[in-house]
Amino acid sequence: MNFSFNLTIQEVIKLISPLFAILCGFVIGVLFEKRVITNIKKLAEKTKSPYYKILINSIQGFSILWFSLGGIGVATSIYPIPPGIQSLINKFLIATFLASATLVISRLLVGALKVYTTDEQGISPLTSLFELLTKIVIYSLGVLIILQSIGIQITPLLTALGVGGVSLGLALQTPLANLISGVSIVMSGKVKPGDYIRLASGESGYVIDVELKYTVLKEITDNVLVIPNSEILSGSFKNFTLPDKIMVLPITLDVGYDSNLETVETVTLEVANNLLKDQILENENMSEPFILYNKFDYFSINLTIYLKVHEQEFFEHLAIKHRFLKELHKRYQAEGIEIPFPIKSAYFPPQRIDNPYNTQ
Repeated sequence: MNFSFNLTIQEVIKLISPLFAILCGFVIGVLFEKRVITNIKKLAEKTKSPYYKILINSIQGFSILWFSLGGIGVATSIYPIPPGIQSLINKFLIATFLASATLVISRLLVGALKVYTTDEQGISPLTSLFELLTKIVIYSLGVLIILQSIGIQITPLLTALGVGGVSLGLALQTPLANLISGVSIVMSGKVKPGDYIRLASGESGYVIDVELKYTVLKEITDNVLVIPNSEILSGSFKNFTLPDKIMVLPITLDVGYDSNLETVETVTLEVANNLLKDQILENENMSEPFILYNKFDYFSINLTIYLKVHEQEFFEHLAIKHRFLKELHKRYQAEGIEIPFPIKSAYFPPQRIDNPYNTQ
């Protein structure tokens, strides 16, 4: 069998050029990924800026795709292709580029919001529900832009989605109620990750996340509570973190009637000030502790001291109360201040002489 190859140099170049353009696009993308992205990583490590890390994580891997798409576009312009196929290829390239750009924008926006809202303790008030809604909005806009770019009219599609959305909403009332409740919780700003809340039903814990259907709490025992968003929104709860993490801690005490109340007040406030000295120095606006005498009780004089403490964690006030009572007991013993204990007089009725059970 004899095969004759009568290809000219121009025809060979015409065949190889598109493949060469695609290969060049891929190689340039790989080089860009290895050189430019690597340099940005080194710069991020030097500056320690979280925004550089977000930028790297968002675009990493997509540069190869983008340069490869560019190479395919150049290849299709070099090699003669029927107009119908050329139009399909162009639409594919546009749709692929816009889809990848939508993913990058979503990553950039969510990452930047997380960094911007993260506090000094490393806690961000952004919840997974907020992230999900942000991604849904960006993805929806990206899909609409893609459809419009490739020549598909989106007006009839939006109309159909509106009609279908009403029917879907009627069928999914409970999940939608939790979703809307979750959005209301997040937008109100009354509950955010890191807050310690207690529901009217008694459940309490640190807010870990507000998800699509549930709010997740973590108890002090490390157990996890999963509560539907609608129950939190429809009920009442107490947020111990709002408006700030300052708590007024009342401690009730009793001293004997023979105690000098001026001495009791001086000693008690001195112990409290020594205990809270560091916190008061850190927060100049914090009020000093004060004492109020309540009443003359049956066996003692009742008083309450109010400690205004600034705590990072909700249960820190328990440790402060523990230390205060230990130090106060030691000082009361040293100063001779009596801490009485309740005494109840026993009543014995007189026994009758004619009582048959009287053994005396």
